[in-house]
Amino acid sequence: MINYTEGVTRLMQDIIARTPRLSFIDLNEVIVFARFGRSDAEGAYATCHCLTLPESEPGYYFWKDRETGQLTRRSPWFVTKSPQVTVGTKQIKYLISFVLPRFSDQTLEGSRKADLYDSNDTWLAKLDTVIHELYHIDPAATGIRAIENQNGSRSYRTHGPTFYEDVADMVREYLATGPDPALYDFLKYDFAQLTELYGGVVATTFRNFPSFPQRYIQAVDLPTSDPCVKVEPLKASSQPPQYTERDLYIRQFTGDRSRRVGAA
Repeated sequence: MINYTEGVTRLMQDIIARTPRLSFIDLNEVIVFARFGRSDAEGAYATCHCLTLPESEPGYYFWKDRETGQLTRRSPWFVTKSPQVTVGTKQIKYLISFVLPRFSDQTLEGSRKADLYDSNDTWLAKLDTVIHELYHIDPAATGIRAIENQNGSRSYRTHGPTFYEDVADMVREYLATGPDPALYDFLKYDFAQLTELYGGVVATTFRNFPSFPQRYIQAVDLPTSDPCVKVEPLKASSQPPQYTERDLYIRQFTGDRSRRVGAA
């Protein structure tokens, strides 16, 4: 069977080596993993997840009476934190997830990037997505790559006015360097073709699939401003605060489900 995330990781390594704008990326600090998503459903094809966001300022949930506006209940103070993910002694700073089988079935037709390519090679949509997610990695590792407004201030958007054009330029730059076709040939097949050709599709996932390392909240001991207001306890977090290579598992994906195969 083909290990899809291993294939994407090898391709990313070659892209980084051949694309100057992405050369700062250390792929040893990135885990590529898969999530499940049907091809006939709406949703993202891939996502870049940042693990370097700092701990938030303390906050709390609260409830007010609709008529009087008076505070009736509140939660304890809490902060939002990023989980720690390590592989060996290496701290992981970013995760990039690919949604299977949806990602492998995407084409240029009908997409907003179709006009950026003068080609009938619809698999370029997938190469574009791979580079797109790498481009989200911030050179300073402070989060998702910052987009600046015209006045120089930081925008809260993740795609600037030239983001898609920049990605398409890098796709063309990469292919112009003459990479080994064996590194990207698997992108030319849709999910059904991959399954037929290799006998199945597997990918790296996390032990707590369909979940994965995500921000979580943790209570902090701070005094309440009004001790007479009822404090509702926080629900226990379902997110582990730490992950290691022991939390990586291989799953086989089909068109409508996945099953665990073994440890990564």
